[in-house]
Amino acid sequence: MSHNLQFALQAAWRVLLAGLILGAGLPTLFALGVRCLAWGAGGDAEVHARGTAAARANPAATVLGWMCFIVVLLGVVLGITFIVASGFGKALSFEHVYPTIVDKK
Repeated sequence: MSHNLQFALQAAWRVLLAGLILGAGLPTLFALGVRCLAWGAGGDAEVHARGTAAARANPAATVLGWMCFIVVLLGVVLGITFIVASGFGKALSFEHVYPTIVDKK
């Protein structure tokens, strides 16, 4: 009985971790990307504490913002690929560096 409980808790921990990454992680990364683009644009796009001079543009923040959007987009595409592969009776395999669609075993 104790052995089964240990397996159940391990599985619950993995589900919780996946839920946090995909459920809260991707939207948080998207919000960070929006914030980085505002920081990268400078000027009136960013809220100023003193309200005096406009901030200068920051190209590194713009690149960081677009990188955040690319990671979010890759997560969405990977999720859609998983759903479509399951619908066709296939599975998504992570045995290689990149995910591949294989037959279900």
